[in-house]
Amino acid sequence: MNYESSTVVESKHVSGVAFVITRMSFARRMELMSHIRELASKREFSEAGESTLDQLSAALLSGEMDRVYLKWGVRELIGLNIDGVAATPEALAAAGPEELFREAVAAVKAECGLSDAERKN
Repeated sequence: MNYESSTVVESKHVSGVAFVITRMSFARRMELMSHIRELASKREFSEAGESTLDQLSAALLSGEMDRVYLKWGVRELIGLNIDGVAATPEALAAAGPEELFREAVAAVKAECGLSDAERKN
């Protein structure tokens, strides 16, 4: 058996761009859970609130969780330069096209085995 610990996902939005996504393993699942556990708890609490501030807090926490997924699961970006430099996951989050950021996060969540409803969050 030859197991590859990553997979390449071609962008559906930008031709020539691909994401190298790390595959799930037991240890990586534990690592991811430890990174998002507190954020998810805070987000759930904020989502239960009715004020605009609560809803803004929930949206901010969702964004922070997406950044964690991206940094945790995207090993490499192929075919994307940002400001003339080969893109990294951090650069994609900070200065890249939001459409590609969202697509990369969705690819990571799909590799994690999250359902459609869970991926929307």
